[in-house]
Amino acid sequence: MGRGKIAIRRIDNTTSRQVTFSKRRKGLLKKAKELAILCDAEVGLLIFSSTGKLYEFSNTSMRSAIERYNKSKEEHHQLLNPASEVKFWQREAATLRQQLQNLQENHRKFMGEELFGLSVKDLQNLENQLEMSLQGVRTKKEQMLTEEIQELNRKGNLIHQENVELYKKVNLIRQENMELYKKVYGTRDVNTGTGNGFIPYGFSIGEDSCVPIDLHLSQPIKQTYETPGRATKSG
Repeated sequence: MGRGKIAIRRIDNTTSRQVTFSKRRKGLLKKAKELAILCDAEVGLLIFSSTGKLYEFSNTSMRSAIERYNKSKEEHHQLLNPASEVKFWQREAATLRQQLQNLQENHRKFMGEELFGLSVKDLQNLENQLEMSLQGVRTKKEQMLTEEIQELNRKGNLIHQENVELYKKVNLIRQENMELYKKVYGTRDVNTGTGNGFIPYGFSIGEDSCVPIDLHLSQPIKQTYETPGRATKSG
């Protein structure tokens, strides 16, 4: 037979009441701990027995949980009162206006405006802040330029590898053409043709074609023009 349903009412027997309290207390503490771990919730549990003994559990701090509860309760009570709610939003608006004003003043100081009321120490602090900001900007710029250079180098290496592969394919086609030329015209004609510098199908590849080209900038050569009289005499 299944276990009967227990009526939710005070247990008259002292021994049974104490046993039930011990079992239910352990289960309640276990559930509170699981709730805090599984749901990332802030849990605070207080239990007083009939004899006045205290049992508690808190995953953070019982004092902080109680303070948070009192603060939340006060805010909730204030929001329920229309007059308190208006005062609350007025204070929030005043705080935001003050923060905006401070930001505008700092921005003008950073731009070099409205510096007449500052002391030498304040100006030195402002200068240090500007130098730190400038250093951060330069560091970010150098980082971006370095990344771009690395990307260009990577692309250059890929293009160089593609050129090497193309060079190998061209040499392979050249060898195949030489073999075909030998089969068609014979070895003698091939040697004669190659001795004169003739390559079938117009393939002419140097040995250093796979070496990457190194480009340099040079100044344009100035051309000298002679008069017709001097050109005739020199001729």
